[in-house]
Order: sequence, then C-alpha cells, then structure tokens
Amino acid sequence: MIDESFSMGSTLFHKRDPKVKLIGAAAISIVLALCSSIVVAGIGVIVTAILLFLSKPAPCLLFKRFLQVNVFNLFIWITLPLTYGGGETMQFSFLNLSLDGIRMAALISLKSNGILFCFLALLATSSTANLGHGMEKLGVPRKLTFLLLFSYRQLFVIHREYQRLQRAAKLRGFTPKNSLHTYRTYSYLFGMTLVRSWNRGERVHQAMILRGFTGNLIPLDQPQPGKADYFFLFTMLFISLLLAGLSLMPLTL
Repeated sequence: MIDESFSMGSTLFHKRDPKVKLIGAAAISIVLALCSSIVVAGIGVIVTAILLFLSKPAPCLLFKRFLQVNVFNLFIWITLPLTYGGGETMQFSFLNLSLDGIRMAALISLKSNGILFCFLALLATSSTANLGHGMEKLGVPRKLTFLLLFSYRQLFVIHREYQRLQRAAKLRGFTPKNSLHTYRTYSYLFGMTLVRSWNRGERVHQAMILRGFTGNLIPLDQPQPGKADYFFLFTMLFISLLLAGLSLMPLTL
C-alpha cells in the first residue's frame, strides 16, 4: 500500500530527528511555493536535488516518483502556452504560443520538482509513524496526529479486506465483463469492504481500550535531538533564508 522504501537507509538524513526534518522541509517548501522567479526556483531545484542525492535513494523508486509528478506538469506544458492570455506571443507553425504561459509552466515545473526533491530527501527518509510523533512534539494538535497515524494504519486494513473479498469472488467464478452483473458485483465489493473495515476498526478500538489506552500514543523509539540535529536544522533554515533573500531581489526572470 504505502511504500516506505526511502526510509530504509543509514545516511545522515535517515539519522536526523523527525522534528528537525519537519521544520526544515516546511521552511524550504514554503519558500519555493511562494517564489515567483524562475531563477530562484531553478536554484531551489539544484539545492534540493543535492540534498536528495546525499540521501542516496534507490534510482528506480526515485524515477517512479519523478514520473508521477511530471505527468501532471506535462499537461501544464500542453495547456498553459495555448490558453494563458496577455503578454507577448510566439508563432510556432499554426499555433500561437504565449511566452507568459511558457514562463508560468516552467515556473510551476521547477517549483513542484523542487518541493518533491525536498520532501523525498527530508520527509521520506523517516517512517510515517515517526513523522506523526514528531508532529505531535512540535505542537500539532493531538487529534490531527491521531488522524494521520490511524488513517495510515487503517489503509492497510481496508486493502487487506478488499483483497480477501476479491479472492472470494474469483474463487466463485467471477469474471469481470462489461455487464450489469459486473457493476453490481463491484458495488457490493466496495460496500462490503467499507463495512468490514469499519468493523475491524471497532475491534481495534476495543482492543486498545482493554489494554489501557488513555488517548496518549507512546512511541517505542523516542530520539532526542543532538548537536548534529541542531546543525542540520541551522543548515536547512539557512538554505531557506538564502532562497527567500534571492526571491526578494529584482531578478529578470
């Protein structure tokens, strides 16, 4: 269901405290999201790509994530140059392309890839459970962290229930076709998946209460930030401040 292969490693990014990485990722991604200069966005992509390279991700997994994001950027490159109004235009064959549209498509592509690299380098190198507990320690409301952690856990339950019902349908000779019977079977399948996952969630909640759950999630691993973590945080904040300063400069692009 949820692939956490990026969190498996022993680099300096994997060893850093989740709270530090959350702050650093938030600072860099906010600056990249708010910048309006292609030069600053390009510098941000280069910096975050270096961070991602240092985290040593698996190339095949990295390419898969990169492709998923840039499929949407491809549609932006197709539509914006043709529909973005105002400004100068460029005649290409029988098409009238907007230079402002091309600039906007390039800016969106650079910003989205920079944020992707930042998240893969800083957040994906920690497990979802550690990030949830790190959010709680940073002062995020407990209900939101509970929602994140329990939703993460329940997704696997829903997926297993769906696979179990799907196997049961195949053992009974069900073959998908373009027919009313197929549509009715899939509607029953989805409905029973939700019902059974709800019942499983209720049993999990009752089991937690029987084991003395009082509303506090106590992680098995409780790392404390050290000098290396604070230096790492200072470096990430310095990078974000540098990008913010460059975004305030009167650059041409």
